[in-house]
Amino acid sequence: MFDVKAVAAGVASRAPFFDEGSGLGRDADVRSRPAHGGLQQGDAPGLYGGTGRQAICDVERLERYLTEPRNDRKARAWAKALGIRTDGIPEYLDRLTPVLLRHDTLVKNHDYKKGKAVPFHALLQAGIAVLVDERGLPAVKCSCGNPLRPFEGDKNRISVTFENGNEKWKGYDRSEVVVVRPAPRKLERISLVDVEDPDRGVERPVGTVGEDDSVFDTRERRAVPPLAGATFGEAGRRLAERGLAVAYAGEGLPPDRARVTASDPAAGVELRFGAYVTLSVAEEGERGSAPGTKPPSPGTESSRVTEGPRSPSSSPSSPSPSSSSPSSPAPSSEPAGSERPEPGAPGGTPATTPPSSGAPADGSGPPPSSTGPAPTPPPPGAGTGTGSPPPVVTGAPPGTTASSPPAGDPVTSTAPPPATGTPVSGAPAPTGPPAGTTTA
Repeated sequence: MFDVKAVAAGVASRAPFFDEGSGLGRDADVRSRPAHGGLQQGDAPGLYGGTGRQAICDVERLERYLTEPRNDRKARAWAKALGIRTDGIPEYLDRLTPVLLRHDTLVKNHDYKKGKAVPFHALLQAGIAVLVDERGLPAVKCSCGNPLRPFEGDKNRISVTFENGNEKWKGYDRSEVVVVRPAPRKLERISLVDVEDPDRGVERPVGTVGEDDSVFDTRERRAVPPLAGATFGEAGRRLAERGLAVAYAGEGLPPDRARVTASDPAAGVELRFGAYVTLSVAEEGERGSAPGTKPPSPGTESSRVTEGPRSPSSSPSSPSPSSSSPSSPAPSSEPAGSERPEPGAPGGTPATTPPSSGAPADGSGPPPSSTGPAPTPPPPGAGTGTGSPPPVVTGAPPGTTASSPPAGDPVTSTAPPPATGTPVSGAPAPTGPPAGTTTA
């Protein structure tokens, strides 16, 4: 658990950098408002408030105190807490903007003890006046000048202590405290809500204290812009320009580069100033897909992928029933060991090599006579008579063969085209005596 000290509006600090009664700032009575998710970006419209009746921070007086020689030790501790140089204090203060908190806000506060800035986790009550930097982060507590830094713990694991006059205030709800994260870019102006008149909005240029404010009507409706496909950072900018705030349902905030897949409410819905729009984003590495899904694999097409080149007249699944061209044979689907029709019969398998006279095509039966002609050896890749169909060469273009034909003069034949094996286009099939045996 993170130990957090409650800091109530209007209650003096026990170890301030400057006296609370010196007039550096003035808190207001503001009821904390619930926020979606707890994590808020510094450019969220309506995150902070203002008032038109009086200045809430005297930035010039704070600068004068920090640059006086007698406060040099405090100035060095103050600058170190904020990560700046002592001689850069005036320039740094010129870029800060006074606002009022509209939410109970977690920060890292600093007391001034024994010449050093001592950090501690603090919960600032809504209504406390602070100076925010160019990214919308609380930087200084106005009433005492104490430097502020972002809270870096888990807001769901805090233990808040109310003591030293900081009594638990009305409306306090630990589940509704917020943590401010820096805006994705430097701000030019901050959109505030008048804490005394919520129907009145205030546009305050960054680095000014109220003299250049412009007002607008917070009741005016604004349409949610199209956000699908934009990055999370870009979507936040578009919403802020419309006066709408970003909400995210997940833990923490996604990276600015995460792609937005949807918004709730959807594009075109009209909302009041400061209303929240919940964004859904794609998982890391995805683009435009819903959370939990994966993009299609590279190279995936809607059509089937084939292996090797194909003849325009052939089909990836089955040849045309009317085709009898040797260039598109139908492969045999008979299992090994089944009987096949004899070569030369309709649907039979023609001999792949010219057999010797009177000898079976598969080599079975009695050996040939010693006085007969010697059998012609089969060409490479031809069937061996073991029952396995001749090898089929896939991907060969029409008009080519898998092996050279047997030597000898071709003879004509009336047998049908082969049903298996590699077709020989443009050459007649060799003939020979029909085999009288069946393959194993």
